[in-house]
Amino acid sequence: MHLGVDVGGNRLKAGLVDGAGRAGQVRSCTTPMTLNEFRAALRALVEGAVAGATVATVGFGSKGIIHPETTRVERLPGAWDFLEGARLGEFIEDLMPAGIPVRGDNDAKAALAGELAWGAARGLRNALLLTLGSGIGGAVVCDGRMLRGATHVAGHLGHVVVDPQGLPCMCGARGCLETVFSSRAIEAEAWSVVHQGAVSPMTRAFRADPALLDCRAIFAWAAQDDPIARWILDRRIEMLAAALAGLMHAFDPEVVILTGQIAEAGDALLDPVRKAVHWRTQGLLRREVPITGSGLNDTSGVVGAAAVGLGAEG
Repeated sequence: MHLGVDVGGNRLKAGLVDGAGRAGQVRSCTTPMTLNEFRAALRALVEGAVAGATVATVGFGSKGIIHPETTRVERLPGAWDFLEGARLGEFIEDLMPAGIPVRGDNDAKAALAGELAWGAARGLRNALLLTLGSGIGGAVVCDGRMLRGATHVAGHLGHVVVDPQGLPCMCGARGCLETVFSSRAIEAEAWSVVHQGAVSPMTRAFRADPALLDCRAIFAWAAQDDPIARWILDRRIEMLAAALAGLMHAFDPEVVILTGQIAEAGDALLDPVRKAVHWRTQGLLRREVPITGSGLNDTSGVVGAAAVGLGAEG
């Protein structure tokens, strides 16, 4: 069995994954906000997940920039910056058999490692993945190797600029894809139109019960042809598709995989993205590149982390 640990912005998870990519015994808790609490919570989750099992490899998937071989957190700005400089593997070293492989990587790279091992990119040598959630992450495999760059920053596709005069981004730039197509960006625009008094069935519902306003609800209203929901999503999907087309020209992938909370919308997202990407890419690519959701049955991130431990990302 292979241990996978996913360090997310909301949840910390650990579980065992078998050779077919099936996760079991997954334990989770709210991601702690101090180093001591994090260490204690991680050890408790791992002890519960591996009880009675023989572990062959350990993999970590985490927000931030993670050194693959040492599991050292090189950069992790924001609330979890207390992990910078820590080696994740050392927190549980005494709980694991001596000498087993322990590796770590950014969570988006871990997601693509899982797709390469057991999912939508299995058997392929060129793949592009974007995680669409509260932020946007990304990873690229080119000629069978994960692109890392000089300092492991390569793959941060959410910081491709789509609007040079756009909103400020957490990275310090302006108009990054993340400022346009993250769930936070979509929800923020919906809040804006509600507060400005724009009228549609969706805005009436959100005004009556603000707790209903989230990205899933906006997609649901768009599916019912709410004019404001459609306006919010149509132009943002167009910007996502334009960014994808540029990335596809740069990397010439065999598949594009969209994962994360927003990708759970399924064909409501994928169909318009495919259509908008098609006309932008046929002049040079002259082939249909599949744009798909995850090929994994696991949404916890644990399977991707386990694939990192196996070295599936190359």
